Amino acid sequence: MRYNKNVLLGGLLAASFAASPVYAAVSASEAARLGNDLTPFGSVKAGNADGTIPAWDGGLTEPPAGYQGSGQHHINPFPNDQVLFTINASNMDQYSEHLTDGLKAMFETYPTTFQIPVYQSRRTHAVPDWVAENTRKNAVNAEVVGEAEGLDGAFGGYPFPILHGNNEEKAWQVIWNHLTRWRGISLTRRSSEVAVQPNGDYGLVTSQQEAFFNFYSPEGSEKDLDNIIFYYLSFTQSPPRLAGGAILVHETLNQIVSPRNGWGYNAGQRRVRRAPNLGYDSPIAAADNLRTADDTDIFNGAMDRYNWNYEGMREIYVPYNNYKIGEKGTPYSEILGISHLNPDLTRWELHRVHVVEATLKDGERHIYAKRRFYVDADSWNTLLLDQYDGRGELWRVTMGIAKNYYDMPGVWTALDVYHDLQARRYHVLGLDTEEPNTRVFTDDVPSKRYFSPASLRRRSVR
Repeated sequence: MRYNKNVLLGGLLAASFAASPVYAAVSASEAARLGNDLTPFGSVKAGNADGTIPAWDGGLTEPPAGYQGSGQHHINPFPNDQVLFTINASNMDQYSEHLTDGLKAMFETYPTTFQIPVYQSRRTHAVPDWVAENTRKNAVNAEVVGEAEGLDGAFGGYPFPILHGNNEEKAWQVIWNHLTRWRGISLTRRSSEVAVQPNGDYGLVTSQQEAFFNFYSPEGSEKDLDNIIFYYLSFTQSPPRLAGGAILVHETLNQIVSPRNGWGYNAGQRRVRRAPNLGYDSPIAAADNLRTADDTDIFNGAMDRYNWNYEGMREIYVPYNNYKIGEKGTPYSEILGISHLNPDLTRWELHRVHVVEATLKDGERHIYAKRRFYVDADSWNTLLLDQYDGRGELWRVTMGIAKNYYDMPGVWTALDVYHDLQARRYHVLGLDTEEPNTRVFTDDVPSKRYFSPASLRRRSVR
């Protein structure tokens, strides 16, 4: 039966590729720039002319002295770095060219409290050699399928380290690099999310999460993907009213063939049900509706409801190398300010970012009419995202508080933060400083049955 299923899937993939336009990859001579004047993941290796962005020298791949292994809260590898200057509402015009509209709006909305402490820039992103090698192969083979619904010719690395084509095609490539970026092979973590009210009150929702990034399986290949990028499980552990519930997601690579598959387990009913609305702007209850389904991971899922445009590269202050805010034992009450994170615990640096704008297509529906992405040129993480309502007004400002997980190794966000400027509330995803451990990365390749709907009920515990 498995053989027949794979044959059927292969036929569907072939049919979808034949029926949809594909966009050619770069030449071998262009790909040869990777590891030379470009980093292995496609960013410019050299620093900027002002010297405020350094050259990439291999990134951070070794942990500092005293680190005991994956799962331990990270030790700051740069303990002697000092704040160079602080941007606030009174001096933001001086730094305007390096600020997004969302950051400017944060200063205007919270003029007495929001600040950006700027440190020296450190380009810490790195990937294992095998991911770099796969990225080189992807550069000459990967193609966007259809209207960005899927990929062909990519596995185990960034699909598009060198952008090419027109601005729409480049925009699709940037977002696909974000969607399939390197985040390790398998991980587990226990963390909390909170919705912070205008008066500073909040309640924790704590869950245990597990993920297997099938796209980076060391035992796999493109033909073995079965159209799945990753498998994700989340078991809610508190508060009591939500405890025992669970979500299972199979994230698909080609959404022409199959959209995302999702299932939910209701502890009260002891039933597993399909979750057909786990996408687009479906509200997330645990986030008090401050996060939509496709806000998770800053952005995820299908791109088909928007028109996409690549706006080029900019040098922007972004949250980077944030170790202080993740130190073990730091109380959540110290991290969470009334209107935003405690600025004293954050670290911002000047980095190159790709800027992509998405505007809602005529006749399509989404609560965000426009979205502007600022994607780190090194790690391909979306670190800042401005989102506009139907009136064209800036509504929500999202921040990915990034650091290098030297046990992965590579840069990923430690906290994802969603600010609603109109409601003056915000939501934080990924708090774990009060937990005994942080994310645990392994090279384990679990059985696909481990992430099956049939196993969901058995593994859910109220």
